[in-house]
Amino acid sequence: MSKQIGDVILDVKNISLSFGGVKALTDISFDVREHEVRAIIGPNGAGKSSMLNCVNGVYRPQQGAITFKGQTFSHMDSHQVATMGIGRTFQNLALFKGMSVIDNIMTGRNLRIKSNLFWQALRIGPAQREEEQHREFVEHIIDFLEIQAFRKTPVGQLPYGLQKRVDLGRALAMEPQLLLLDEPMAGMNVEEKQDMSRFVLDVNEEFGTTIVLIEHDMGVVMDISDRVVVLDYGKKIGDGTPDEVRTNEEVISAYLGTGH
Repeated sequence: MSKQIGDVILDVKNISLSFGGVKALTDISFDVREHEVRAIIGPNGAGKSSMLNCVNGVYRPQQGAITFKGQTFSHMDSHQVATMGIGRTFQNLALFKGMSVIDNIMTGRNLRIKSNLFWQALRIGPAQREEEQHREFVEHIIDFLEIQAFRKTPVGQLPYGLQKRVDLGRALAMEPQLLLLDEPMAGMNVEEKQDMSRFVLDVNEEFGTTIVLIEHDMGVVMDISDRVVVLDYGKKIGDGTPDEVRTNEEVISAYLGTGH
């Protein structure tokens, strides 16, 4: 790959997370470099979503620290994370099913809206100009994701693969520097997976967005990732390039079940 991978943008150090007596994550450390696609993989129950939830402030780890763009936190809250430039999609679509595609993606611009609610309600003066600018940006995302034909369609009427694309669009509307994708291809057929893989790579290349991706499809992970971290039972068992991870004995046994 000829793209330029930059310095470390996210550094996860010694994160441990428990729920009651159950350890979800034990002493996990890894980093993410600017402009890379970094995959987190592992069998079901490995702690992958829990790890993303620590990064974007949904869970508070009991131990460890997270450094983002040079600032270190023992935990972050979700609003702070968003304002700092971390976007997220979720495994279970949290879209507004009755609202149109364009209005769903517009909700991703909320953090960027400067005019107060009074002006927004009246839609005059600066608020109108500002809304026009935000809509222009959203139209650009809609073009980019090739969903122009559905801009006015209520999201609930779209097939699942397109709803996933709208979810990605809403996250992109925040203009995140770091985008966390939680199983963006879950439940998709082969063609939809190919489309989504292409969009993930395009987001990475054209927007310059750094991506952290949880994905079960090993073929997809090996194709689009720069580096892969492997979790199993809440512990890190592998970290490296796709080729290094593919030949790691501990990773092979975790996936084939020979180690348990």
